[in-house]
Amino acid sequence: MKKLITYFLQGLLFTVPIALTVYLVVKFFLAIDSILPINIWPGAGFAIIILFITLAGYLSSFYITNPIMAFIERQIESVPMLKLIYSSLKDLISAFVGKKRRFNHPVLVTVNKEAGIQRLGFITQTDLTELGIPEGKIAVYLPMSYSFSGNLIIVPKENVLSINASGTEMMKFVISGGVTEL
Repeated sequence: MKKLITYFLQGLLFTVPIALTVYLVVKFFLAIDSILPINIWPGAGFAIIILFITLAGYLSSFYITNPIMAFIERQIESVPMLKLIYSSLKDLISAFVGKKRRFNHPVLVTVNKEAGIQRLGFITQTDLTELGIPEGKIAVYLPMSYSFSGNLIIVPKENVLSINASGTEMMKFVISGGVTEL
C-alpha cells in the first residue's frame, strides 16, 4: 500500500504541473481568441490579434513613433483618470519588456536589523530627491511569492546588498516561494 501511495504522489508531481500549464495556456488562448468573434477556424481571432500587435510594434518603432503616438498619448493624458490608468499600465509593461526594464537589479534588503530579517527585491529608483526624500534612500520593489503583487519600500542604501544574479531568475525564485532551482 505504501508503494502504491508513493507512485500516486510521484504521478501527481509529474502530471499536475503539466496539466495546469496546458490548462492555463488553453484558457489564455481561448480568452484572446474570443476577443474577435471570427469563426473561420479556431484560433483565427488569436492569430489576428497577435499579428496586429506585432504590426503595431513594428510600425511604432519605425514610422509613427513620434507624431502619431505622441498625439495619442497627449489625448489620453489630457483626461485625468485615463492618464493615471494609461501611464501606470505603460510603466508596468515597460518594467518587464522593452528598453527600460526595471526588474534587472536584484538585491537583498535588510528590513529588520535586530531580527536579521531580509527580503529579496529589485531596485526601481536610486534618486528620490524629486519626491522630497533625502539622498541616501532608494526605492526597492519587493514581489510577493505566488502572486503578481508586491510592495514598494524606501530604504537606506546601506540596507541593500546587490545580488549577482539574473533579474528573471531572481523574480522566478521569489514568485515560486524559493522552491525553484537557481
